[in-house]
Amino acid sequence: MEKKFGVYICKGCGIAETVNIEKLAKAAKRGKIKEEDIKAHDILCSPDGLQMIKNDIKKGGVNTIIVAACSPRVKYEEFDFPGCLIERVNIREFVAWTQEPNNDETQALAEDYITMGVVKAEKSDLPTPAILENLSSDILVIGGGISGMTAALEAAEAGYKVVLVEKEPRLGGFANKLYKKIPVRNFNPVIVDTDIEKVIQRVEAHPNIRVFKSSRVEKTEGQPGLFDVTISGASGTETVKIGAIVLATGWVPYDATKLDYLGYGKFKNVVTNVEFEEIARKGTIARPSDGRDATKVAFIQCAGQRDANHLTYCSSMCCATSLKQARYVRQNPNAVAMIFYKDMRTPGRLEAFYREAQNDPGIMLTKAEVKGVSDAGNGNLFVEMENTLLGEKVRVEADLVVLATGMVPTTRAPQEYLDGLAVAASKGDEARKAYLESTPKPDFILNLTYRQGPEIPSLEGACGFADSNFICFQYETRRTGIYACGPVRQPMNMTDAQEDAVGAAFKAIQCIDHVAKGISVHPRAWDLTFPDPQLIRCTACKRCTEECPFGAIDEDEKGIPYYKVNRCRRCGTCMGACPERIVSFKDYSVDIIGSMIKAIDVPEEEFRIVCLACENDAYPALDTLAMNRHKIDPCIRFIPMRCLGGMNLVWIADAFSKGVDGFLLMGCKFGENYQCHFVKGSELANYRFSKVGETLNKLQLEAERVKLLQVAIDEYPKLPEMINEFVERVKEIGPNPFKEF
Repeated sequence: MEKKFGVYICKGCGIAETVNIEKLAKAAKRGKIKEEDIKAHDILCSPDGLQMIKNDIKKGGVNTIIVAACSPRVKYEEFDFPGCLIERVNIREFVAWTQEPNNDETQALAEDYITMGVVKAEKSDLPTPAILENLSSDILVIGGGISGMTAALEAAEAGYKVVLVEKEPRLGGFANKLYKKIPVRNFNPVIVDTDIEKVIQRVEAHPNIRVFKSSRVEKTEGQPGLFDVTISGASGTETVKIGAIVLATGWVPYDATKLDYLGYGKFKNVVTNVEFEEIARKGTIARPSDGRDATKVAFIQCAGQRDANHLTYCSSMCCATSLKQARYVRQNPNAVAMIFYKDMRTPGRLEAFYREAQNDPGIMLTKAEVKGVSDAGNGNLFVEMENTLLGEKVRVEADLVVLATGMVPTTRAPQEYLDGLAVAASKGDEARKAYLESTPKPDFILNLTYRQGPEIPSLEGACGFADSNFICFQYETRRTGIYACGPVRQPMNMTDAQEDAVGAAFKAIQCIDHVAKGISVHPRAWDLTFPDPQLIRCTACKRCTEECPFGAIDEDEKGIPYYKVNRCRRCGTCMGACPERIVSFKDYSVDIIGSMIKAIDVPEEEFRIVCLACENDAYPALDTLAMNRHKIDPCIRFIPMRCLGGMNLVWIADAFSKGVDGFLLMGCKFGENYQCHFVKGSELANYRFSKVGETLNKLQLEAERVKLLQVAIDEYPKLPEMINEFVERVKEIGPNPFKEF
């Protein structure tokens, strides 16, 4: 478009008291921007200030607006002018609230920020949405348990067509195996019927829900709005067009045969909590070995859980399940239930359920570490414990032992299989072939035709749960348009799974809505831009396809990448990955960021440091420290990044060639406490950062001039010290020798 610029400077919130507005306006006067295009206002976000901008748009034809005021994270509705390219310059938080007023360094800082904003506006183009044709708004739900049925019902009640696929001949999932459940609201009575039949009837009778039983997803290809899902079952194979997918395939019990020290598989009267439900459904608690009534039942908590050798996590529902099953035992007033736990975990309203059990004299609860189960004769068993509340080793006799085995997500086996295959493939074709021949192939769930694999990858340490990021991505997976709910996402009980399913259904609906508008999904849920690579220069190196966190890029038969735009979340990781620098967005590219860096004034006598700050954690933390009026050294210039995964090493080389003295990268936490909104962006930045030394060696500069900081959004009190410490170190090293050239 033919750009008509308008630069608007706010004087409010302490800005006019900190910098010289007239000098700031002169700094904005460059290129096609004339003096009459630059205006200042006492309170730009006021009705009068906004009307001034609207009048210039309507009467003067202004369509490219630079707003030098507060952070772009606030007042976004006020400064939204449809049809216009808008660039926000943060001189309130980054200058007025963090710098000493009215000195040369503060003025230079503000002028650099407005110059960078103008440069970005000059280089950017107005985004236009990528709206594909023949989009589907139907939702596929995989899994017909309580999570899947709830998600299907919620979506159907909202007016969406739903396809529900269940591998078993009957809906209901694990709820079919339950004898009773814990009430949702109160605990009188303390256990109630599951009512699963009523839910099944609602699903099968709903006009918006089409149910496939005894069926599996054979293949999933395409992208949100345009998924082609092939379903195979007893009646044949059918391909349906789908807009978004809810994964609700649930869990399987941990393999108790791995718990030989607890006697499972060795003694008939050692059963799992799932098997105990089936025993209770028969009406009386009878021992499997001889059918006699069990009157002394021992429950062993955390059977294989919170254990580095088995399941490292807590399965959330086991304590409440054993408390419930103790009630089954107590239906015989002469029977005793004994619960041995590492810790009793009953969050929320379940604490009252726990107290109910404490008040029952026939339910014994004690903290203990169970070391083994042995034969006591006549089918009875000894449970041997230590670290008990009594402080000594204890042996208790029981006629039935119940193991509270944990929840294993159905996605775990496919993930482990694929991880093993990747390791084998890295060792060569022979190792890969041997792995395929020797390793049983698990049941895949989605069977994606994606370049990055047929299933949803999980984060390292996520234990196979289909969760993209435990902190930032509720219901999200690492495949756009596919949302997980229930125990396949994280361990939870039946009631929590129903609530979880509602959220996943609404996320699927939101995805369909965004795709129809041509905008991104979470976290850049407003973004109209999309990658526009110059493929004529592509060398088919495959780095973009390998590094994309969401599998948005496939390859043709020649190895040339092509985007499935509705899979893309606009993080820019591919932009940073590309060695040819051919990937760009309308308002975000290697050239745009590089030009902003080059626009910084670098005087010979002053230090200058560039900081690339992730917009998801680091940038909000900077805003918050500014709100608290913490001070930052004025030599540093912050440039927001969509994700630090988009970092390109050319920016560092250009900055130092220009005479910049230091370069700081601020990204999200990675490792055990991962917080990256784009799954692995800061980790990728750290990987690229490891190569910075080579770049600096070529320039004959010290490696300490560049540093990466991992910043959580709540670490704003620490940030000034972290930043200023780096600045001081750069000053100790001394000015960049390239300033002389």
